[in-house]
Amino acid sequence: MESHPAVRHISRSSIKPDCVSDQSNQLFHLSAWDLAMVSAYHIQKGLLFSKPLPTKDPSSITIIDYLKDSLSRTLVHFLPLAGHFVTHKQDDPQSYSISLDSNNNPGVDFVHAVADVSMADILSTIDVHPILQSFFLLDNVINHDGHTLPLLAVQVTELLDGIFIACSFNHVVGDGTSYWHFFNAWAEICRMMVNGNHDYDNISRPPVLKRWFLDGHGPINLPFSHHDEFIDRHLPPVVLRERFFHFSPQSIAKLKAKANAECNTTIISSFQALSAHLWRCITRARRHLPSHQKTSCRLAINNRSRLNPPLSPDYFGNCIQTVSATVTVEELLSHGIGWAAWLLHEAVIGHNDSKVRDWVEGWMKSHFIYHVGNFFDPCSVMMGSSPRFDMYGCDFGWGKAEAVRSGSAHKFDGKVSSYPGRQGRGSVDLEVSLPPESMSALESDPDFVDAMTLSH
Repeated sequence: MESHPAVRHISRSSIKPDCVSDQSNQLFHLSAWDLAMVSAYHIQKGLLFSKPLPTKDPSSITIIDYLKDSLSRTLVHFLPLAGHFVTHKQDDPQSYSISLDSNNNPGVDFVHAVADVSMADILSTIDVHPILQSFFLLDNVINHDGHTLPLLAVQVTELLDGIFIACSFNHVVGDGTSYWHFFNAWAEICRMMVNGNHDYDNISRPPVLKRWFLDGHGPINLPFSHHDEFIDRHLPPVVLRERFFHFSPQSIAKLKAKANAECNTTIISSFQALSAHLWRCITRARRHLPSHQKTSCRLAINNRSRLNPPLSPDYFGNCIQTVSATVTVEELLSHGIGWAAWLLHEAVIGHNDSKVRDWVEGWMKSHFIYHVGNFFDPCSVMMGSSPRFDMYGCDFGWGKAEAVRSGSAHKFDGKVSSYPGRQGRGSVDLEVSLPPESMSALESDPDFVDAMTLSH
C-alpha cells in the first residue's frame, strides 16, 4: 500500500534493548500456536493521543526521545521482539524447525513521521480515515518475513494537535493479549521516565517468556523442506468499507437481557449477545445470500485460563484459537438473537482443557498453517481483538488515549474487531469491515441502528 502524501517520514532508527545480559543470548523455540501464524500478517494497532504541551525549556527531552528511550528499556523485558527468526534444516535425519533468536538482534524499527491532519480529521469521518493506513509500517508483510525484517516496527506520527503511536507486531511472536501486554509495559516505563522514576527493572507485569509445549516437548519439527510449501501471500481482491460503531453499556445490557430472556437463562454473556447480534445483522445485510447458505460466527478465544493447570495471564506468545457456530442463513434469521447467542455460548463453554490439548495434538499431526485466504469467507463473521484488552490504560505520561485504530492487516469481508469504549463501564467499539453495498444495508437496518449509538 502506498503512503498517503500527507504523511512524511522524518527519521528512521533501530532501537535495541538498553542492556545486554546472558539472558539476551537466547533461542526461543516456537509453539504450535506460534507456528500456525507463520503465513499470517502482523498485528497492527495504535493509539491516538492529544499532543502534550511543549515545555518552555528548549533543551528538554522531546516526546520522541522519551518514546525511544523507554522502548529500549522495555525491550530488556520483552527480548523476543528485538530478535529474528532462524530456520534450522538438515537432511539426515530430516528436520526443519523455526526458532526465534535473540543473538545479534536486529532491534526494532522506529520511524518518526508527521502528518498535516488534526485529530478531528481522523475522528470525524464516518468511515475509517484512509490516512491511517500510512501510520503503520510493514504493510503486506507476512510473519515469516521476520527472518530478515524486524519483528516489531513502530511509527510515531505527529499530527497538528495529536500524536499516533502505531505498532506492527509479528503475530508469530505473540497474540493480542501479548501485544497489549507489551504496549502497556512500554507506556508504564515511559510514564516512569516522564515522572522522574528510574525503577525500570520493576514493571508491574513482567512477561513469562518460556513457551508452552504439549507434554513439555519442543522444538517442533515441521514436515517441510522449503518455506514455499507453507507460505501463501494471496490477498482476496475485495473493496471494503471500514467504520466504527459504538455500543453503550445500556445498549449492550439490553441485548444481553433480550438474549437471555429468549432462552430462559441468565448465563449468556454480554459479548456473546453482542456477537450474535452482529452475526444476524451482517448476514441480513448480505442480501444476496441464499437461504440454504451456511454461515458461521467465529470468536477468537484465549486459551491461557482454559488449560489445566492454567498458564499465567502474562504468558508472552500465542495462546489463542477460534470457536464457532455454523448454521444456514434461514436458520439464523428465522430465530431470534437468543438462539444464535446460545450457540456461541455453548461453543465458548465447551472450549476446555481437553479441547485445547486435542487441537494441539491434531496440529502436531497436520501442521496446519493459517492463510488469510482461508479466513476470507464472505458468508461469515469473524470477531477479533477483545474489549477486555486494556487499551486505554496505556498512559505514556501525557494522559489517556483519545481513540484506538488499526492498520490494514487482516481486514476482510465480515471481519469485526472489538475494542473497549473510551468511557469504559462496559461500552464497546466495533470496527466492521464490509463491502460498500453490505455496509450501506447494515447502516440502514432498523434492528442494528436501534441497538447502538453510532460513533462519529
